[in-house]
Amino acid sequence: MSQSAARSETPLVLVVDDEAFMRKVLRDALEQGGYAVLEARDGLEALAAAREHSPDLVLLDVVMPKLDGIATCARLRRRPEGEHLPILMVTAAEDTATINLAYGAGATDFISKPINATHLNHHIRYILRSSRLFADLRQNEARLRLSAKVFECSGEMILVTDPAGRIVDANASFSRLTGYPPEALPALGLDALMADVHDAAFARKLRASLVTRGEWKGEFWIRCKNGGSFPALVAINAVHGEEGGVSHFVAIAADLSRLRETEQRLHYLANFDPLTDLPNRLRFGERLQQSLAERIPTGIVPVFYLDLDDFKEINETLGHQAGDEVLREIARRLQGCIGERDTVGRVGGDEFAVLMRSFSLSEEAAGMAERLLECFARPFTTLGGEVFLNASAGVALSPHDGLSGEELIRNAQTAMHHAKQAGKHRFVFFSERMNHQVRERLLLKNNLRQGLSRDEFLLHYQPKFDSRSGRFTGLEALARWQHPGRGLVWPSHFIPLAEETGLIVPLGESVLEIACAQNRAWQARGFPPFRVAVNLSAQQFRDRDLVATVRGVLQRTGLASNWLELEITETVIMQDTERAVAILEQLRAMGIRITLDDFGTGYSSLSYLKRLPVDCLKIDYTFIKGIFSDPQDAAIVRAIIAMAHSLRLKVVAEGVETEAQRVFLREQGCDEVQGYLAAMPLPVQEVEQYLA
Repeated sequence: MSQSAARSETPLVLVVDDEAFMRKVLRDALEQGGYAVLEARDGLEALAAAREHSPDLVLLDVVMPKLDGIATCARLRRRPEGEHLPILMVTAAEDTATINLAYGAGATDFISKPINATHLNHHIRYILRSSRLFADLRQNEARLRLSAKVFECSGEMILVTDPAGRIVDANASFSRLTGYPPEALPALGLDALMADVHDAAFARKLRASLVTRGEWKGEFWIRCKNGGSFPALVAINAVHGEEGGVSHFVAIAADLSRLRETEQRLHYLANFDPLTDLPNRLRFGERLQQSLAERIPTGIVPVFYLDLDDFKEINETLGHQAGDEVLREIARRLQGCIGERDTVGRVGGDEFAVLMRSFSLSEEAAGMAERLLECFARPFTTLGGEVFLNASAGVALSPHDGLSGEELIRNAQTAMHHAKQAGKHRFVFFSERMNHQVRERLLLKNNLRQGLSRDEFLLHYQPKFDSRSGRFTGLEALARWQHPGRGLVWPSHFIPLAEETGLIVPLGESVLEIACAQNRAWQARGFPPFRVAVNLSAQQFRDRDLVATVRGVLQRTGLASNWLELEITETVIMQDTERAVAILEQLRAMGIRITLDDFGTGYSSLSYLKRLPVDCLKIDYTFIKGIFSDPQDAAIVRAIIAMAHSLRLKVVAEGVETEAQRVFLREQGCDEVQGYLAAMPLPVQEVEQYLA
């Protein structure tokens, strides 16, 4: 088969994108739609490929090296092979400026990332269909000059206007579609036919195109005599008189109403269940995949798969009409059980799936599964009377039970079958491991509450030293949980849980009180006074009573405020800078030293830093760890120290584990260091031995 013959059957699409991954995504989607695909990595390759292969359509990325998509589009339009070539811009940008630049360069349309294969193929079919329609319109314009009979018999609307845009003639199709009789034509103009969906800017661009180029092509909503409107694909071209000036404009318009209705109907049938109006399995999977892509690093995306128990009996005894009524009512109840951003889908005959956008705790998924099953507690009313129905549910959680939408749905469905095997009308998590984790987490949460009431929390203290003299300068208090059954539990196991449950506020106050009381006790025993640093969590810092809480702890323990240091991460402060500044100023006014912890890992700018009432910066250990293996880490450490000293701030480096690191920090002027090189976190008795 010749190349031209093959091309007549299979449209060729030129995909232009500098990212290999995106080219593959587009190729897979297009080949799935039956198109031949040609790839180019940048604008220069695209220009060469267009000249050599004459594609039927170009998918053109906006942001590319060498020659971006806007410039590539403009160059294609100036070439003979690109004059009428459909160009579809592919971009993640949705701002008006980018869209206007694309259209100004001659783009036919644009589509936004992420790419949906079904939508993309629909869009391309529409563009190619429109492109062929434009070609037909150009042929009709030629026939119009040769035969008046074509003008009258054409099924498309044909208008002739004077140079000012006033209609001087129109064919029968125009009157038939718009309702305007021939005698009304002299009072009409193109502006009068422009529906309200178009604004003044659209009208200006249309007129400017006619003046500068003598033509305009695009979609135009035409106002009818009865006030309604319909979309039309319109091509307007100038007709030049014998002296060369524009004597008339000819407009040919094709009604797109049926095409639009058909495409909308096809889109609906491809994505939604006609009985319940819920997303079908395909659409549900797309929303699930989007939710997985948007998942925050610590979030959980749960999928619930529900199957009706013994639903077949309803269809067999009461009929399919009664069964349909029950299915519609189930859809309404499930939708009433979820939030606006969540999704219920009908993924099978009597099977439903539910997607919750994001959870932070896996036990919340268990509670949600119970609420979904409670939707079946009330009977369902049908033409045949009341029907009692139950359901079985399976639960799969990302990322634990899968990273893709298909995998999660499949695993949730598997768990649902286990629920049926276990006796129906219940829910089951996909894996026993997950069931075990949920139980363990619930148990640990309950133990955490009990531990607070039983004073099971204690503190270890890590010393800090002057980097030059090696002199002891203070301690940092670190929480530990003396669990009666598990032994000593480290913070990484209970701090995140305390933050998620809100217990971090009472826990933080308890840690603060223990540290202040212990420091006061050491002073009473004659040890030289020094500061003890206590970390404040994000929830503690957001607590409106924070300042009062700190003041109360100091009063109860009798510790002077200048021997207390509070450490706050820069990320917490930047969440609400104005409020943070006000709180820090109150704490500093009490004489408390303020340290900005984990500095360099957040997003503080120098302009904000100089406004913050802090005394010290603490360099995050990740930078200290890499000062000899990563030149950038070393540069960052030098910059932080220099910047802090220029702002008259002290600098503490944490995580110092080698003598070489200590020497480097000393040479750069770092004020204090702490880490395993000098001392690990110590219990109270060992701290006292150390001080002695």
